[in-house]
Amino acid sequence: MSKYKTSGHKGSYDSSKSEEREGRSCVRYKCGLLNTIQDVLRQRPGWVEVKDEGEWDFNWCDVGWLRENFDHSYMEEHVRINHFRNHYELTRKNLMVKNLKRYRKNLERDVGRMEAAKCDFFPCTFALPSEYHLFVEEFKRSPGSIWIMKPVAKSQGKGIFLFRKLKDIMDWKKDGTRSEEQKDAAQVESYVAQRYVENPYLINGRKFDLRVYVLVTSYVPLKAWLYRDGFGRFSSTRFSLNNIDDKYMHLTNVAVQKTAPDYDPEKACKWQMQPFRRYLTAKHGRETIETLFKEIDNIFVRSLQSVQKVIINDKHCFELYGYDILLDQNLKPWLIEVNASPSHTPSSQEDYEMKCRLLEDTLNVVDMEGRLTGKLKRVGGYDLMWNDGPVYRDDVNLETFGVSCFSANTHLGCVNDRDKQLLQLLKPFPGQKKM
Repeated sequence: MSKYKTSGHKGSYDSSKSEEREGRSCVRYKCGLLNTIQDVLRQRPGWVEVKDEGEWDFNWCDVGWLRENFDHSYMEEHVRINHFRNHYELTRKNLMVKNLKRYRKNLERDVGRMEAAKCDFFPCTFALPSEYHLFVEEFKRSPGSIWIMKPVAKSQGKGIFLFRKLKDIMDWKKDGTRSEEQKDAAQVESYVAQRYVENPYLINGRKFDLRVYVLVTSYVPLKAWLYRDGFGRFSSTRFSLNNIDDKYMHLTNVAVQKTAPDYDPEKACKWQMQPFRRYLTAKHGRETIETLFKEIDNIFVRSLQSVQKVIINDKHCFELYGYDILLDQNLKPWLIEVNASPSHTPSSQEDYEMKCRLLEDTLNVVDMEGRLTGKLKRVGGYDLMWNDGPVYRDDVNLETFGVSCFSANTHLGCVNDRDKQLLQLLKPFPGQKKM
C-alpha cells in the first residue's frame, strides 16, 4: 500500500453485493503492478480484484505479461487491457525513429518538403550496430559534437552515456573496457546513437525535460486524448558541457536523480505543468508560449500518425503513453522518447495526487461502467486532441473567424477544474446517488 494519501473519494462498497449486480456495475480487474494504479483501482466503487487465473473484465498489466499472454487470451466484447499488442513500434527507441523517418519520407514524397519539415522534432539518430557506418559518416561531418548512446529498450536512464570521440565507441564495443552496467546493457539490447541537444533551455542553470501524458483509445480511427497535468523533471546539478560523464547533470530521469547525494524526496526535482507554463508565459509572452505548445501538440499527433498503420489496432486495447519532451534555448521542442509504461511510482505527496487524478481519469475515459454520455471533448483532466482528424475548441465561431482561426482542443498546463467538470459530466457509480 502506498505511503501517500489520496485526496479522492474512497468509495466503500460491499463486494458480495457488487458481484450480484447485473451488467458491469461490478468490474473484475487484474493488476500486475504494485504502485499508485493499485490504489486507484482498489478505491473505485464496484471494482473487485481478481487473483491468479480468475476471469477479468479489465487488466492493467506490464508489458512482460502482455508478451506472454495476449495472443493466447480470448476477450469478450467489453474487456479492456492497457497496451496494444505491438506498442513497442512507438516506445522502443530504434523503432520510434525508424517509423518517424519513414513517415517523414512519405510525407515529402506525397505532400512536399514543407509538410515533411513538421516532423523535424527528433534529434539525428542511428540504430547500432546496423547503421554504424552511416553513423560514422555523420559523426565525421561535425567533429567535436556530443552524442548520446542509449539501449533501445531500457528505461530510467540505464546504460546511457555521452561521448565526443569515435574511440569512445570503439572502447564501448570491446568488452574489456565497458563498465558492468554497459556490459549488461550491451548483451541484452542494441543501442541508438543520437546527437545530443547541446543547447538545452535551462532554468536556474539546470537542464530539464517534460513528462506529458497521451491516452490513445483507438488507432483505427486514431483517437487520442492529452492530459492537462504533467511535470518538468530537473537535474540536480548545474548544466555544463565541460563534464559529459556526470549523469546527474545530463540525465533528468527521477530514477537517476534520486541516487544523487543531495536529492530531496519532497522537492523531487519536479515542477508541475501549470506553474511551469505560467513561468514561461511571464518570461517570453503568451503568443510565443502558445506557439511552443502548439509545436508540442504537433509532436504528439505526428508521432502517433507515424505508427498508425503498423500498430495492430484492437478494440480491447488502450495505451497511456508518457512522452519525454526537451526544450532547447530557441524554445524548439524535441521528442526524446515515448514510454509505454510511464512510472506511476510517486516521488512526493503532490506527485502521488497528480498520478491518482491521471489514472482515475484514464479509467473514466475507458469507461468500463458506461457512465459517459454523448460525444465528449473533455473528461476530467483529459482533452480530446484527435478524433480521426483534429479536434477544435467549442469557443470559436466558424462563420465569424473561419477555419484558420480555430484552436486545437488542447490545454496542456492550463487550469484544470477537474472535480467540477467530472461532477457535471459523469452519471453516478452504480448504487450511488447523483451529487
